[in-house]
Amino acid sequence: MKFLLAKKQKMTQVFSDEGKVIPVTVLSANPSVVTQVKTKERDGYIAVQLGFGVRKEKRIPKPERGHFKGLGNFAQVKEFSSRGEPMELNVGDKIDVSIFSPGDTVAVSAISKGKGFQGVVRRHGFAGGSRTHGQKHSEREPGSIGGGLRTRVPKGMRMAGRMGGERVTVKNLTVVQVDPEQNLLLVGGAVPGRKGTLVEIRSTKRETQKNS
Repeated sequence: MKFLLAKKQKMTQVFSDEGKVIPVTVLSANPSVVTQVKTKERDGYIAVQLGFGVRKEKRIPKPERGHFKGLGNFAQVKEFSSRGEPMELNVGDKIDVSIFSPGDTVAVSAISKGKGFQGVVRRHGFAGGSRTHGQKHSEREPGSIGGGLRTRVPKGMRMAGRMGGERVTVKNLTVVQVDPEQNLLLVGGAVPGRKGTLVEIRSTKRETQKNS
């Protein structure tokens, strides 16, 4: 299983050998450091914890400083489960973009852009009311929320509210280019989040089966 932490930079396009235009997202992935390896015997499951980025030491709580044990002053720490596969990593090992190759299939997770308080038309794709037959100010109203003999609002009713700012995973993306010198990874298609968002990159089961 392959995994890596990176930051979203921008979207651009590259040309394939056949001359086709491929929209890609540029991810900046400086080497991540293994800060902890969890085992089935000690922790009950198999996982690897990675440290990414840099922050001032005075801003790191003392328990975290002791946990890092001189490995670095990391800004973010994320854990990756191995799906039961044994991990051949040790504390202090570094992981960079070279673990991926063009053509690999990956899943990318990140926090989507926050869009504030939105109505049902934008948030859920409601059609709104008719623009004719006497309608005046109900073009974007949600409509009835009770319905029939109900005396309450059913759970899960789609209504206006805060939109975005949620963890989103996009699967089956393809690695288009890998640049180890500049620590860049070009992934085909769009990736959740704004510029500078921390993203988690994982190889998918389909990729694992293809390489096995």
